[in-house]
Amino acid sequence: MAKKVQVVLNRRNVSNQLLKGGWIQGICEAKAKEIAKRCGDGYEVDPFSGKNRVNVAVVAKTAAAVRDNKKNNTLLKGLGG
Repeated sequence: MAKKVQVVLNRRNVSNQLLKGGWIQGICEAKAKEIAKRCGDGYEVDPFSGKNRVNVAVVAKTAAAVRDNKKNNTLLKGLGG
């Protein structure tokens, strides 16, 4: 009969290495850049570190991009692929 395996998660390392790690921020930024590129001119990537994890936002920076997003839901469509 097989023994039960018990896994103990080191929460500090998960937080520091996975959720806040520089390499995961790079992955998130790359994905956000793809989305911003699909949206067109005036959309930019805004990375920041939150309390628990890295965050990356794609935002409409120019007035034309804001109008475009309001009229066409461009950011939402950019997420869809």
